[in-house]
Amino acid sequence: MSNEPNSARQLDEPGPIDYVVVEFPGSRMTGEGMPVLVDLVDRGIIRILDLTFIKKEEDGSVIGLELADVNGDGELDLTFFEGVSSGLMGQDDLAEAGALIGPGDSAAVLLYENLWAAPLVAALRHAGARMVASGRVPVQDVIEALDALDTVS
Repeated sequence: MSNEPNSARQLDEPGPIDYVVVEFPGSRMTGEGMPVLVDLVDRGIIRILDLTFIKKEEDGSVIGLELADVNGDGELDLTFFEGVSSGLMGQDDLAEAGALIGPGDSAAVLLYENLWAAPLVAALRHAGARMVASGRVPVQDVIEALDALDTVS
C-alpha cells in the first residue's frame, strides 16, 4: 500500500466507498485489528482513503490523535498508515464521529473504497445503470436475527 495521499485520478472509476467508526472504550487500543486491515489492503480488497484517530475529552471536546504506539509496547504500530488522507473526510465528519463516542473514549474513523466491487460498478455505470440506494445492515442486528432464528428452530 502506498502511504501517499490518494489523488483524484486514482478515483476515476471508484468502487463503493464506505466508512466505519470504531470506538475504543477507555481509549484502550491494542492494535490487534491492524494486521487484518493491512492484509485487506495488501490483497487489493480495499483502498484506505482516510484513517484518523480521535479522542473525546471529558469536557466533550474532540481532538485528533497522532498515529503512534497504540498498544504501549514501545513500537510504532500505525506508521504504515501515516499520510493516508484523501481529503474527502473533513472536520465536520470527525465532529460527527466524535458525537458517537463517550467522554474519555477514542475512535478510529476509516474511509475506504471497496476495490473488489470497482469493476462491477464501472461496468454497470458504462451500461447506463446508476446506484439509487445503498446501505449497511449493522452486524449486531444480523447476530440478533440469527440468534432469534436459532431459538425458533
